Amino acid sequence: MTVLNVKQQAQSLIEKLPDNCTWDDIMQQVYVILAVEAGLADSQAGRVKSVEEVRSQFGLQP
Repeated sequence: MTVLNVKQQAQSLIEKLPDNCTWDDIMQQVYVILAVEAGLADSQAGRVKSVEEVRSQFGLQP
């Protein structure tokens, strides 16, 4: 698996977007990438909750 640096990731992201994309489109994609990376880091560090814990915390029914 090839690991890209941030500049390479940004270039790849922009190349995949349509020519008429907006700054908001670019920022949304950057946000999604950062959120996914943060989630993966939390998961790898064991900072996770079970579905049951989340349902209990928010008072949700199964």
